[in-house]
Amino acid sequence: MFHHFAGTIDTREKFEEKRLQLAKNVWRTMKETDSRECRNCHEFQAMDLTMQEKRARNRHQEALEAGGTCIDCHKGVAHELPAGALAAEREMNAGTKLQ
Repeated sequence: MFHHFAGTIDTREKFEEKRLQLAKNVWRTMKETDSRECRNCHEFQAMDLTMQEKRARNRHQEALEAGGTCIDCHKGVAHELPAGALAAEREMNAGTKLQ
């Protein structure tokens, strides 16, 4: 809201220009906080992996073993991914096991 009222993101065009950077900021914060916002409801220990489809079960098990967090795989769940998101994700995940 600050940027809207300050005029730095007060039009759709300005928002779209900044959208990838805004998303990267959120992704970084969620990684640093172990996806706290997701884990308020979705904790690995509370998941019944046997009730999930095979692909989801395998990926959640891999994430659990590797110390992954929700945002590692679930970017774009709450908001449509901005242009350039896939390249930005590869850049941010360079050198980590989960990509």
